[in-house]
Amino acid sequence: MYEVLDDTAAQVILAIGSGDSIRRVAQHLHTPYETVRQAVNRLEDAGYVRYDDGLTIVDERVRDAALELVAASAGVSLPSIEETYVIPQFGDWPFAFTRIDAVYVWTQGGYQVGREPDDYPLFLTVREQDVDAWETFFEWFDLPTAFERQPRHELDGPLQIVLEPGPSLDIEHVEGYPVIPRAETVEYMRENYAQFQSALAMLDRMYEDLGVTYREIERAQP
Repeated sequence: MYEVLDDTAAQVILAIGSGDSIRRVAQHLHTPYETVRQAVNRLEDAGYVRYDDGLTIVDERVRDAALELVAASAGVSLPSIEETYVIPQFGDWPFAFTRIDAVYVWTQGGYQVGREPDDYPLFLTVREQDVDAWETFFEWFDLPTAFERQPRHELDGPLQIVLEPGPSLDIEHVEGYPVIPRAETVEYMRENYAQFQSALAMLDRMYEDLGVTYREIERAQP
């Protein structure tokens, strides 16, 4: 089994939703299509997944084994920032990127502010009922969680997960990332205008129906 279930194959198993295409899984993992296709072929030959009008996991115990493998790998070598953006998609509960990360996702990675590689929080909104489950999940990956950003000197590593619980979630998807709605993101940016003025102008160029006023765009110009 473990000859087939390398780290890439394990991530593919965890990213598969019933009926997904290979392209959709590749998008979720932000991994080249050909890499995912080869992993799927190995998994299908081994009998772990079935591809019939979409991908299906044959036995949920394989998913459990894949999660153990990926979590163990993270325990040996701390996930990169890019890998940490993918890890929440291995959980069993809905979430969406919010705050700074919503801006990052909606600008398609074009706007980054307030974070450095050695001090990098990720901001996720989750359902209140799932908070305990998410905290336990991230413990598997040695990723600390909190409800507000923690000072770097209080952490053992550069990464942290900031959870924002809510009674329900409104989720959209941009390039494979679940994210809060664009209108909600823009409202957050307007509330923190000094930090996101350039991002407002960027979004206005990307999305014609953004509704940013001329004065906001003018103020955002260098």
